[in-house]
Amino acid sequence: MSCERYQIAFTRQAQKDIAKLTPKLKTKLKDILRNKIAIVPQAGKPLLGDLTGYYSVRLSFQDRIVYRIEQERCVVLIVRAKSHYGE
Repeated sequence: MSCERYQIAFTRQAQKDIAKLTPKLKTKLKDILRNKIAIVPQAGKPLLGDLTGYYSVRLSFQDRIVYRIEQERCVVLIVRAKSHYGE
């Protein structure tokens, strides 16, 4: 099944991460989700190791959006939206 546009869903952890972002980063996140990930979710960098099957897109120098594509449901599940380098 081919999806023209993907729905975006968030884990509880991703929602907590987003709440901590600055207004500027929240706007940038919204733009990336709408104009990049929802249209071509494979545009992110495929992750390796424990995160095989997940993708990552840079939000800022430190912060990444980590997500998984649920092809059969046409959903992109946002798992994290914060730094993986520590606070």
